[in-house]
Amino acid sequence: MNTNSFRLPARRLAATAAATALAAGPAALAGAGTAHATTDHGRASAVVLRTGLDVSLLNKTVDVPLAVSLNEVQAPQSAQKTALTAQLDGVDGGRPFSVLRADVATAKATVSADKAEGSTSLAHAAVHVPGLPLLSVIEVEQVTSKATCEAGKKPVATANLLGSVTVLGKKVTLSAGGPTEVKVPGVGEVRLDLSKTRTTTRTAAASALELKISINPLKLNVAEVEGTLTLAGATCEAPSAPAEPADPAADVKPQGAPAEANLAETGGSSTTPYIAAGAAALLATGAGVVVLARRRRG
Repeated sequence: MNTNSFRLPARRLAATAAATALAAGPAALAGAGTAHATTDHGRASAVVLRTGLDVSLLNKTVDVPLAVSLNEVQAPQSAQKTALTAQLDGVDGGRPFSVLRADVATAKATVSADKAEGSTSLAHAAVHVPGLPLLSVIEVEQVTSKATCEAGKKPVATANLLGSVTVLGKKVTLSAGGPTEVKVPGVGEVRLDLSKTRTTTRTAAASALELKISINPLKLNVAEVEGTLTLAGATCEAPSAPAEPADPAADVKPQGAPAEANLAETGGSSTTPYIAAGAAALLATGAGVVVLARRRRG
């Protein structure tokens, strides 16, 4: 009587333990597969003009770096600038020197949770350097650039040159297939690269024009200018795409489903860990039942 009344709860206890062990497997997988969205909202930048020039005065006895940027903006915080002139002090007899003048000069950078974008637009613009106050290094009718990076999508970079281009007083035709070189005797030379773009899996960059400049008017060494100049540049980096949470049900095989090929050779399947856990619980519970039974009999 006592033995029968003891064994029945023990069997129930063992069944409960086995069921708990079998249920614990899918629950553990569900917890391990939970994904969390990131908070990276991406980045964007834009600039109408950027120079990296070195100005040598008086036969290189005085060197003045000509590092000028016009309407340079950066985001995470969205921003926009529309200044039409860029000036430099200290290279023209103490007077302000105008590096760029334009009718339109806009740079914009925006960032949201799912997209980052930089864009620039420049119209009817002329760029000057010291030593050539009356002759423009370059004049353009209109140039634009845009870099767009959306989360989970391929970034896009575009740059366009519209209308005519004049370099050192000469109208030129630019080619996207390679650089264009303009040489003017007694003035200098300019090498132009048109519409340079590049993209990666998450970033994009575009510049409408990149110039390499070497100016030495009449070889008098009054003002020698060398370096680079970029018109209409834009960059972006995409926000991180939110990760989708894993579906735990997809990893749980229904009862009676055929075993996977790689587990069939060893006699195992995807439910093997759960069965093993249940068996271990049954053995532990059974051992406890036997010990208690023997004590009661003693």
